[in-house]
Amino acid sequence: MPGAGTDKTKNWVIEPGPVVVLVEPQLGENIGAVARAMANFGLSRLRLVKPREPWPNPQAQKMASGADRVLDEAVLYDSVEAAIADCTLVFATTARSHDQAKPVVGAAEAAQLMAPRIAGGESAAILFGRERNGLENEEVALADHIITLPVNPAFASLNLGQAVVIVGYEWFKCAGSGLPFAMPQKSPPASKQQLHAFFATIERQLEKVEFFRPPDKRGTMQVNLRNIFNRMQPTQQDIRTLHGVMTALAEGRKGSARGGVLGSEEAERLRSLLAEYSQGQAPVERPARGLARLLRRNPTDAERMLWDALVKDRRFAALGFKRQTPIGPYIADFVSFPLRAVIVLTPGEESAEAAKTRAERQAYLVERNYRVLNVAAANIVADTAGVLDDILRQLPSADVPSGS
Repeated sequence: MPGAGTDKTKNWVIEPGPVVVLVEPQLGENIGAVARAMANFGLSRLRLVKPREPWPNPQAQKMASGADRVLDEAVLYDSVEAAIADCTLVFATTARSHDQAKPVVGAAEAAQLMAPRIAGGESAAILFGRERNGLENEEVALADHIITLPVNPAFASLNLGQAVVIVGYEWFKCAGSGLPFAMPQKSPPASKQQLHAFFATIERQLEKVEFFRPPDKRGTMQVNLRNIFNRMQPTQQDIRTLHGVMTALAEGRKGSARGGVLGSEEAERLRSLLAEYSQGQAPVERPARGLARLLRRNPTDAERMLWDALVKDRRFAALGFKRQTPIGPYIADFVSFPLRAVIVLTPGEESAEAAKTRAERQAYLVERNYRVLNVAAANIVADTAGVLDDILRQLPSADVPSGS
């Protein structure tokens, strides 16, 4: 079974590459680290010039972590001259200038210089010096170019294996080896038609919970919302998943909640129960506010339709209407405190107790100089626009802006 990034079922990369020459390496562990770095980037030719410890070295084998092939094929030499004798292009790696008039290049540029020469059948070598003090002047003098890296000048010394990793990486990248894998394309990009259908769904659900407030910010909020998803560049599967999420949030596990816990019929029964058993009032301010929040969260169809029409009609924009708001012990369906006007939705059928409560509430409001407008819920469903016109006619003309 493949390990972390190591898959022995795949073919070993065998491509011509530069020779790695280690000059008098001191520790077997560092030679093993170099072999591992070489195997990572498809380099196979390792030459050792007078290693300090006996060869083969068990510590090098252990540190190579499976890059045994590189160590098994390593060749020992008595001098740098002998190790590079068959090469036509040589680079010396160093963090110091050595005061020699040689071209200085980075690892990427060195790879670009080597690539055409190696492709043409020539041999190129890269010299790496001792762990303690690097390459000597006379060893650098044998090279055609110097390779150095942009490192912290106050701490420029790299571990031998790290230096080979950087140079090997630039070589492998230059040789045309791209990334080994990419994100799988399991679903094609979403079409604009699919996106527009999703936007329509999410905006419709957000309207039900009165997300687009205040009304004059609605257009900007919709544009911002669409831009969020457009920047994502979603796939078709992404949009199908998001549709499912929206459906689950809107409908819940027990059916359509439509922005609350209760459906429209259940919300109507709640209002009937409140009218019959608690006379539509709360004894203290805090319960009244809590009950108002519950009612706002669970509107009936008629309430939702009228509120949606009110917030979209410019004639009502400055009139300050709110819904399910406490006035004393009662909770008004819709109220404009600036106009001292209350809109009461009357159901098609109601019990005698509920009708009595509604009359008491209306008397309470009239005594406090509120104008009460009774609107049949059935009329809202049948002709919402006509209901709005009728409400405007009953409001003080001086307070109502002209034009729609």
